[in-house]
Amino acid sequence: MRLRLVVAGLVMAVTSTAVTPAPADLVTSAPAGPGVPAGSVLAAASTPGPVPAAAVPAVPAARTAPGAVAGCDPIGGAECLLPFPNDWFTTAARTPTGLRVTLAAEAMPRNAAGTPIDPAQWNAADGFSPGSMLLAHLPGLDLGRTGAAPVTDIAWSLRRDAPIVIVDTGTGERWPYWAELDANAADPARRALIIRPARNFLEGHRYAVALRGLKNAAGEDLPVPGAFATLLGGEFPAGGELARRQRALRRTLADLARAGVNPRGLHLAWDFTVASGQGIAGPVLAMRDRALRDLRGGSPLFEVTSVAEFTPEQDPDIAREVTGEVLVPNFLDRPGGPPGSALNRGPDGLPRPLGDTLRAGFLCVIPRSAFERAAQPALYGHGLLGRASEVRARNVRAMAGEHGFVFCATRWIGMSEEDVPHVSGVFRDLSRFGTVTDRLQQSLLNFVLLGRAMIIRDGLASDPAFQDGRGRPLIDRRAGLAFDGNSQGAIAGGALVAVSPDVRNAVLGVPGMNYSTLLNRSVDFQPFQRLMDDSYPDKITQQVCFALLQMLWDRAETNGYAQHLTDDPLPGSPRHRVLLHVAFGDHQVATVAAEVEARTLRARVRRPAVTEGRSPDVVPYWGIAPLPDRPYAGSALVVWDSGTPAPPVTNTPPLGPEYGRDPHEDPRNDPEARLQKAYFLRQGLVVDVCDGSPCLADPV
Repeated sequence: MRLRLVVAGLVMAVTSTAVTPAPADLVTSAPAGPGVPAGSVLAAASTPGPVPAAAVPAVPAARTAPGAVAGCDPIGGAECLLPFPNDWFTTAARTPTGLRVTLAAEAMPRNAAGTPIDPAQWNAADGFSPGSMLLAHLPGLDLGRTGAAPVTDIAWSLRRDAPIVIVDTGTGERWPYWAELDANAADPARRALIIRPARNFLEGHRYAVALRGLKNAAGEDLPVPGAFATLLGGEFPAGGELARRQRALRRTLADLARAGVNPRGLHLAWDFTVASGQGIAGPVLAMRDRALRDLRGGSPLFEVTSVAEFTPEQDPDIAREVTGEVLVPNFLDRPGGPPGSALNRGPDGLPRPLGDTLRAGFLCVIPRSAFERAAQPALYGHGLLGRASEVRARNVRAMAGEHGFVFCATRWIGMSEEDVPHVSGVFRDLSRFGTVTDRLQQSLLNFVLLGRAMIIRDGLASDPAFQDGRGRPLIDRRAGLAFDGNSQGAIAGGALVAVSPDVRNAVLGVPGMNYSTLLNRSVDFQPFQRLMDDSYPDKITQQVCFALLQMLWDRAETNGYAQHLTDDPLPGSPRHRVLLHVAFGDHQVATVAAEVEARTLRARVRRPAVTEGRSPDVVPYWGIAPLPDRPYAGSALVVWDSGTPAPPVTNTPPLGPEYGRDPHEDPRNDPEARLQKAYFLRQGLVVDVCDGSPCLADPV
């Protein structure tokens, strides 16, 4: 409310002196046309090269607009943190990016009880998410009449005259995206404009954003926001917030002009910097490196707690199940690291051991074939808020038995079954959301050490539970450690693979990344959506919350690690090959997020991906190069189609009979898909198991 009054004051201060330029006046490019002062910010930005401070003409004191509310961006209209992400919310610092996020508590979203989100954890970041959705609020905007690129035509975003432009200010490269209005907002006046990158932004890079030529439903020019128009054409007292905002805007417009972006019809422009790789992955790498260094080349301590044997009649694929615990250093701030724990951070902000150990429970399934030939070790990642016992699922047992893998699983603590009550409570006050992602970061270490125990001489293979009756190991340690995860196991699994020093080949089943894209599009989020509606009922506020949450989620899911998942590995990690198995029409993990992941990884897509006419896209799988017609030694996306209709093209879940049955579990249950996975996990080769036709999975 305070910001709304300030923005109204800006408009009133200008209109009272009759200097507010008409929208047509604001679209003039250099040389300056009628209504645009020759030295104005807008005219200067139309000329390549630096925009001098003197380019803004002086105006009488009566025309000076009042200052902005502390912590808000004056150009954002009535919404305090918009546009977002935004370098206005940063300050200079000694970090890899040279910046530190500085969100003010009074600017943060408030829950229904009036409590603002505590910005402390966000303010430890040196930039914003590499998968940031860009948010703005422009009431009356019609994207169709404006000609903005929809999710079905991403190539449209790179047109020279595109109304929304994103530019890498270092390289001048235009960035692909799609734009959508929040379809969950019943009130048209409360619909956020959401611009989603079609490929993740690069770590440490700064991006400039321009919105221009915007239209309403009648095809009329949308009015230029008053505060933004004022900053384009006025001058403010030195040292004030508005003068500082104007200087930042000059830089943004100059960057856009150098990239050939004419400010004709400009409605809004801002810039943001992506966090560094060190800023995102640094905490997990610090934990990993310290834990591995303390092992001195050996296995972590472990204990086998039970062994179950099965006859062929009981299970044709699995001969033995082994449960146990691996001991892992506890980097959380409570003994045993229960739900609600946070990382135990030292003065440098990095995690440090609390002094006790976590007993990370594991469950392993050993195939019958291992008693004839030792099986390849593989980690398995379970699904959303699930359990390690998902490794007992029929499809995992079949994969182990058919293709000779020993699968071992532990829990994604932070987002496992035991965390459900805590996660539900967190959605009532998102100040505590960091406790979810902190435990997830600890879980990455738990998986790394379980994997190390599977391949080290004095690890699991040394225990009788993992040997035949003659002392021969059932695990082939020389075969190399693989990873296979589904759903959440693929979303968090990408982060695990990126930090793992031992995994080389990984299959991410029904994958995606970037929860800020996935949540609104997933049927699984519906119970939590109701909690959000109770605690943060305003729809624009919800989108701001999702954008904020993603900055913390990046530290423990693929979105924060995708740049380093394949050919640009993190320190201490090898190069990886990743196979993405997508279920067309997935109800739980939106397949568009897997496509963004594939573009970011520079993975290739197997074509024909789907039967012609199945995809609603103008160019299906745009921006993803095709696989060659031979076995391919690299990362790839393969679509498995079991007949489900295409999902909504809005940011809504596929609810209702028109979207058919959920194919989420079909790829992992298909024998041909498992065969393709086996080739890939063993050799890193993508082989065609579909005879040159679209890959079809039988519905489960």
